[in-house]
Amino acid sequence: MSNLNKQRDMPFRGLVDLSFGFFGVQIAYALQSANISRIFATLGADPHDLSFFWILPPLMGMIVQPIIGTLSDRTWTRFGRRIPYLFIGAAAAVVVMCLLPNAGGFNLTVGAAMMFGLVALMFLDTSINMAMQPFKMLVGDMVNERQKSLAYSIQSFLCNAGSLVGFVFPFVLAWIGISNIAPEGVVPDTVIYSFYAGAAILILCVIYTTLRVKEMPPKEYAEFHGIDTTQQATERPKRNFVALLRNAPREFWTVGLVQFFCWAAFLYMWTYMPGAIADNVWNTTDVTSAAYQEAGNWVGILYAVQAIGSVLWAMVIPRFRSARTAYIVSLAIGGIGFIGTMFVHDAYLMFVPLILVGCAWAAMLALPFTILTNALEGSDSMGAYLGLFNCTICLPQIVAALVGGLILGLVGGSQPAMLVVAGTLILCGGIVAAFAVKRN
Repeated sequence: MSNLNKQRDMPFRGLVDLSFGFFGVQIAYALQSANISRIFATLGADPHDLSFFWILPPLMGMIVQPIIGTLSDRTWTRFGRRIPYLFIGAAAAVVVMCLLPNAGGFNLTVGAAMMFGLVALMFLDTSINMAMQPFKMLVGDMVNERQKSLAYSIQSFLCNAGSLVGFVFPFVLAWIGISNIAPEGVVPDTVIYSFYAGAAILILCVIYTTLRVKEMPPKEYAEFHGIDTTQQATERPKRNFVALLRNAPREFWTVGLVQFFCWAAFLYMWTYMPGAIADNVWNTTDVTSAAYQEAGNWVGILYAVQAIGSVLWAMVIPRFRSARTAYIVSLAIGGIGFIGTMFVHDAYLMFVPLILVGCAWAAMLALPFTILTNALEGSDSMGAYLGLFNCTICLPQIVAALVGGLILGLVGGSQPAMLVVAGTLILCGGIVAAFAVKRN
């Protein structure tokens, strides 16, 4: 670590400005997470096929984020190296957010509406991933090791605050009188208008970050990270993704293994929570009923409660002496929360397990990147490594989506039971963290 890195602390407001646009990006991501299963179920998808619709988000992340990371490592413009990518991604996301919830409103056949929704979802995930990853890279680029835990905790706070806003939008719109029911195969106005509002907030937040943050020029960046600039660029080894993986630090693989269990668990929560709450609390599995749509709105409230739990726990995490210990404890609490949802049948009592789930979510947002970026200090391939590390988020979701229907069949078609499966996976992640992640 360079002397400049050791000495220079960023003011608290600078740390907030660095991640403020993430608030808007996460609103978009929360709207997608809370409503994709609901949208496609409303369009006519079978519950056993719902997990297949969740393959696209992580698949696009696996493709887009390593490319964005590598390209932005080599990009130096008057606007910065990461900011141009996040701005373009956010602008594209705004357009697609206005199209996706209208998939059932263009007088298309069920099959055509499904296809339109899938294409829109693919572009939405591409653009959200393009906008999201640069924020992780900005912290890695501009914050010293001493402040990184705080910086990622702030990012986790803003992420969960954005999630809270996105999750409650449909519920609030229904409360003020926007229609929460629609003709068969058409998405309710509460969801459509939520996506419109989320798109507007997203672009405003990203504009704020682009105006407030000034990235380091190349020479200052190299000095800050202790990168040797004496070699000519032509003399430096050109590393492809295979070479980068071969030389990845140990933390890349050990934390990545923990990520595998954790993100598979959350994929099952996003996929099956609407059906689980409708079944467990509203006692219905009929997607055409008003009760199912009411349950769908309540899922947004539950996710908001999870976000509140995450915000509160994000303030506790920096108080742990060890990131590894915080990781283990957080995942254990989250696993208990997931399993607890199976045994709660009251809408308000469901807040308790969701707060516990939020503890795991806060840790997943902050700790892996703190551990990895500290291990990568001095590397000139920070963006490429963070892009590749995103595959430890995306790959488990793809695997979980592919086998989700099979597992659902094994648990008797019970969507509440899938949340128990999710809890078991989170606990496995905590066990791996206990035995594989390096003590620090």
